[in-house]
Amino acid sequence: MNIESTVAAQRAYFLKGETLDVAFRKDALRRLRETILLREAQINDALRQDLGKYPSESYMCEVGMTLSELSYTLAHLGRWARRHSVLTPLAQFHARSFTVHNPYGVVLIMSPWNYPFMLTMEPLIGALAAGNCVLLKPSAYAPATSAVIREIVSACFPQEYVAVVEGGRKENQALLEQRFDYIFFTGGVTVGKEVMRMAAEHLTPVSLELGGKSPCVVDATAKLDLAAKRLAFGKLLNCGQTCVAPDYLLIDRRVKDEFIALLKKHLLAMTGGDALANDQYVHMINRKHYDRVMGLIDPEKVVLGGQGDPETLRIAPTILDNVTADDAVMQEEIFGPVLPVMSYDSLDEAVDFIRSREHPLALYLFSEDKRTQERFLKSVPFGGGCINDTIIHLATSRMGFGGVGHSGMGSYHGKKSFETFSHEKSIVDKSTWMDMPVRYMPYSSLKDKLLRMFLR
Repeated sequence: MNIESTVAAQRAYFLKGETLDVAFRKDALRRLRETILLREAQINDALRQDLGKYPSESYMCEVGMTLSELSYTLAHLGRWARRHSVLTPLAQFHARSFTVHNPYGVVLIMSPWNYPFMLTMEPLIGALAAGNCVLLKPSAYAPATSAVIREIVSACFPQEYVAVVEGGRKENQALLEQRFDYIFFTGGVTVGKEVMRMAAEHLTPVSLELGGKSPCVVDATAKLDLAAKRLAFGKLLNCGQTCVAPDYLLIDRRVKDEFIALLKKHLLAMTGGDALANDQYVHMINRKHYDRVMGLIDPEKVVLGGQGDPETLRIAPTILDNVTADDAVMQEEIFGPVLPVMSYDSLDEAVDFIRSREHPLALYLFSEDKRTQERFLKSVPFGGGCINDTIIHLATSRMGFGGVGHSGMGSYHGKKSFETFSHEKSIVDKSTWMDMPVRYMPYSSLKDKLLRMFLR
């Protein structure tokens, strides 16, 4: 595919205005939904090849969430796309004021390998709902899923409307050299900075969905068994290869030993006691990432797991105790089934530690104390999260999902996706049957009095 000519063809198609029709957009989303349903088995097979995902997890975290987002968007798109009236200031009498959303034009969506289907499709849904033409760039690290995405898109849309560009760094570079009207990137901080730098050449707006070290805090009031079970779920999902996975545990020293025993129990129960032989357990995406995660495990601090199988790329759920901020495992996002444990004596220590680091994409707090909950909500910066659970805050179309600071900028899901991929115009429709003279020169004391009456 010639990237430059594809972008030009999409720009020409967008200028025809067909995508401005809401009925056209809904029809596109319905075609996408029907095609996904028809090819669900292929999607599952591809996710199995790339990540070893079991069909149940594939549906829960990829196909099902995509279908849910499609259903929600189709149900609400008509309302989102309408003109929305707002009150007009008295100083602008007589007029009516309203806002209207228009698509940006030709947008680029660059998606990651960890949830290669869902994290490509959900931004696509928002971009199509807003009326854009789209170039999709799936991750080269998930080639089977990338191929299925290409087949689905080709079956639904002409290339001048939606096109898929496959490949690696060369293709990424070629895409970023083009002028787009919006870029939506999901991935790591380093590449995110490069995307933003190149977008700045054309003053192209961007959304960056990045990552970071998301903490899980457990205090002495928490329901420890339930907290351990829900933390185990969040850490094991996709074998820890989740941008909002609990990356490290901060726990009240008084309950640490009891909690670790409970966490071991639930990790072993969920994986059947031998994760490396469990067919339902996801593996690392490739050998490079397997070796990186294994290299973060300090054998002297392992209290559970620590083993890996380079043939299957599986790493056993691993707990590291007595971790310090200087350990290798605390220097980067883990993106694997390894949980460092750090204890605190006072809540101030936990709050100060999190606030001293880059803002995380997610934070999870297990506490029955309402004052503690409010303290974290008000004083600790993070993208989003849960109280007394993990992960599930992103599994809704009714709230936006995004980061803050180094964990990203912008948000999406549901209406937020529609807003992200469209520009909101503010319009005043001024009546012509009268024209107030107050704003015109020459000024006078009477006009000054009227101005002060209207504007105060």
